[in-house]
Amino acid sequence: MTYTGSNERSKQTSGEGSSEQSLLTQEARRQVTGRPLVEIQGLSKSFAFRPVLRGIALSLWAGERLALLGANGAGKTTLLRILACLTRPTAGQALVAGLDCVQDAQEVRRLVGLVAHQPYLYEELTALENLLFFARMYGVARGRERALSLLERVGLARRARDRVGSLSRGQLQRLALARALLHRPRLLLLDEAETGLDEAGTALLSALLAEHMADGGTLILTTHRPEFALQEADRLVMLKGGRIVYQEATAGLDLSQVRWAYQEVVG
Repeated sequence: MTYTGSNERSKQTSGEGSSEQSLLTQEARRQVTGRPLVEIQGLSKSFAFRPVLRGIALSLWAGERLALLGANGAGKTTLLRILACLTRPTAGQALVAGLDCVQDAQEVRRLVGLVAHQPYLYEELTALENLLFFARMYGVARGRERALSLLERVGLARRARDRVGSLSRGQLQRLALARALLHRPRLLLLDEAETGLDEAGTALLSALLAEHMADGGTLILTTHRPEFALQEADRLVMLKGGRIVYQEATAGLDLSQVRWAYQEVVG
């Protein structure tokens, strides 16, 4: 565990059992895969000389679910954008399946699905036309069948031929989820994906994430809701000022412990 608060209190919140389970799980994945799916070393990013990420080091094994927590401006979104090959790091390296997110960006994009604050949809096209466009971009086999199936899955079958500009915020989020899952990515990146979803939409999101993981996927999500992080992730990482200040497996943690740790190390 990485933690910059009280050492004694951090031991109480971590629990020996969860740490041992995390190590055993990582060892099992190491034997199967040989190397992590995501490898980040010395990753830094600055905008106009303003540091946003400062020397991030992080690994994620195939089949793991990681939640990033932190205040606005902590670097969560920037980290996801680097992994999605939308932003270049200033220093350091990020690898997905052994491919460099800068040098091998085109290949990495085929392995990654992203749901961000911006839906990355074309408002003048219909919901179906959007998915068909991205299916062609990713070379999805039987793209029309896959697109129609996903529209049904996210509850937008009846809006398939409606222009995206006419959809509500929640419907846009559902369509963005369908777009991100269209090519069956190995790594799914969610930037506060539950935002704008009602109770039914949040339940759908959880079901879609479970299906993604059952298909052998890997997940990194950002959220401001510790209860959502506990529910959907195997490991929590907290960022502050572009640095990792806390890292722990969710097994054995309860909501009060996570909230206490957030208040203690993020403030």
